[in-house]
Amino acid sequence: MGNDGQTNVILEKSYQFALAVVPVARQLQTDKEFVLSNQFVRAGTAIGALVEEAQAAQSRADFHTKMCIAEKEAREAHYWLRILKDCGLIDGGEAESLLQQCQELKRILAAITKSTA
Repeated sequence: MGNDGQTNVILEKSYQFALAVVPVARQLQTDKEFVLSNQFVRAGTAIGALVEEAQAAQSRADFHTKMCIAEKEAREAHYWLRILKDCGLIDGGEAESLLQQCQELKRILAAITKSTA
């Protein structure tokens, strides 16, 4: 499962997104925004974890299910990013960069789930 170019791209991009999410979550923790930090870091890092897990899927259906869940996590991370940005809890430029990355993850994951359905 998942040895095509699109999957390799999503592996790297989801990992890079998780690396970008962690420092933001750390700063939120410092600012005592524990609930938002926990929600954001969970969703933001789950994307890559699910994509990685999908590489060992037992079947095409299992791969598809894991990628669908990763897509849902990307949508949730996007939601939390919007909240954080609109509440002024993260810098606008940083938020825009993360929102663009997250939007790209959602687009790639949607294409993968559509092609594996």
